[in-house]
Amino acid sequence: MELDPRKSRILRCVVESYIRTGEPIGSKMIAAMLEDTVSSATVRNDLAYLGEQGYIEQPHTSAGRIPTHRGLRYYLDHLMVPQPLEEATRSEIDALFNYCDPDPDRVLEGATKMLARETGCFAISTTISRQSLFVKRIEIIPATAHTVVILLLCSNGMVKNKVCRVNFNLTPNVVDFFQNFANGRLAGRSLNEITAQYINSMAFTLGEHTDIFAPLLAAIYELCREACEGALYRSGTGNLLEHPELRNVADRLYRLLDSREEMLRIIGSRENDLFVSVGRENARSEMENSSMIVARYRIGEDSIGALGLVGPVRMDYARFIPHVEYFAGMLSQMLSDTLNNGL
Repeated sequence: MELDPRKSRILRCVVESYIRTGEPIGSKMIAAMLEDTVSSATVRNDLAYLGEQGYIEQPHTSAGRIPTHRGLRYYLDHLMVPQPLEEATRSEIDALFNYCDPDPDRVLEGATKMLARETGCFAISTTISRQSLFVKRIEIIPATAHTVVILLLCSNGMVKNKVCRVNFNLTPNVVDFFQNFANGRLAGRSLNEITAQYINSMAFTLGEHTDIFAPLLAAIYELCREACEGALYRSGTGNLLEHPELRNVADRLYRLLDSREEMLRIIGSRENDLFVSVGRENARSEMENSSMIVARYRIGEDSIGALGLVGPVRMDYARFIPHVEYFAGMLSQMLSDTLNNGL
């Protein structure tokens, strides 16, 4: 059911006042916010109606009103006006992505820290592995006569690396041979297909050289498994204690946010480009006093990761949603450009 314009304005006053102060608001203050275009008596009648419909509530008999989770949802869906990012903030975010040769993992970690700092909330970001994620190429970079750095470049822009020591001399011919061998059998192949059995079959084809190259093959397999698991970055856990309404549930909430498996499941459970869950809309009881904003970033049509915020239900949605969306858009652009340029 859609509210009429006057009731919508009153509900918006209740929500935005609560977001700013965390305190109930009375009819006289609402009338003043509406510049006395509506009398206090009319405001009281409309507040009573909004209460009956479950959009607002009165914490105490003599108190003003605060929004319910249903009221916050209505505000998000119908009344909120997003606030554009300030030019200084936009420039700071752009600078994070302004690298000629970016490392996607490092940029994602930096974006998470900046998002937590800019919003005062808990920030999280992840790469979400899909069946379509495949090996773009393998690079073998000699470091010393017996040490190489192995780079795994994936189709979503992810780069994984591992240092590997071998017991033979790494001549240019040997390095070229193994790099061509690895790319010939792995480039373009889905990460889910690169099992221990498949790596063993690769080793078998090397014949008498199997034992020599076994450490390199084992390292490549480990990199593929790490890439399949997806990266997960978190920042701003301490920010949650700045919000009084979360202090009583902080221990339970921390345990949930610290669980890699649970956070990957929660973030990966939605396919929307942007979703906001408010309070009891969250599936976990630990988050019934929290809200979550999550935006996906993509390469083309393929969703490859997400980043978002966790904070109190009275978080500043109008300001924070544009922040999260802008970060996601910049990540999508950076990763697409990186792949188009051949990384």
